[in-house]
Amino acid sequence: MPRAFSELTFTPAVRAHQERMGSARTYAKFIAGGPRQGHLIGDPEKEFIQARDGFYQSTVSETGWPYVQYRGGPTGFLKVLGPQAIGYADFSGNKQYISRGNLDGNDRIAMILMDYANRRRLKILGRVEFTEGETAAATLYPEEAEGPAERAVIIRVEALDWNCPSHITPRFTEAELRPHLNRLGQQLAELQAENQRLKQQLAKSG
Repeated sequence: MPRAFSELTFTPAVRAHQERMGSARTYAKFIAGGPRQGHLIGDPEKEFIQARDGFYQSTVSETGWPYVQYRGGPTGFLKVLGPQAIGYADFSGNKQYISRGNLDGNDRIAMILMDYANRRRLKILGRVEFTEGETAAATLYPEEAEGPAERAVIIRVEALDWNCPSHITPRFTEAELRPHLNRLGQQLAELQAENQRLKQQLAKSG
């Protein structure tokens, strides 16, 4: 766990619970002095982020309740804009605007990006900025976009952390399965052709 992430998440209450459960010594190194790390997007993070077709995000309402939402789109709709910035074009949904309204009152956001097939996940903490209007969002449009976007969403990354793969159940999208299914389909076609050839040989010999 990078220091930047632990600085934001290891609150006094969290540290107290780590003490009670015997893990405080293990995690002490992540809050010790030294260079602040874990707030910049490197090449591995950039590749991972831009290969996703969705992510989970959490905001906090004025009532103090967290609100978790899934945001999806074509692969690559979430773009890396710099070492501490990611963004996407926000298209119209059901027009409840719960996350949008929450972020007006508290610009903090927590994100989890999942790669179920390879059992990888990246956690991101950041602050959100909006620029309203289709023109502002145009540079963030994914190639498969249909219709105008309502706004550009820019997330200033405060910290990120690669989470351990434990308990991630592998799941596969159709795109991830397609090469394997194509090979199986080809093998099946070859077996069917061979079976037909053998049947014809048996018929001739009989």
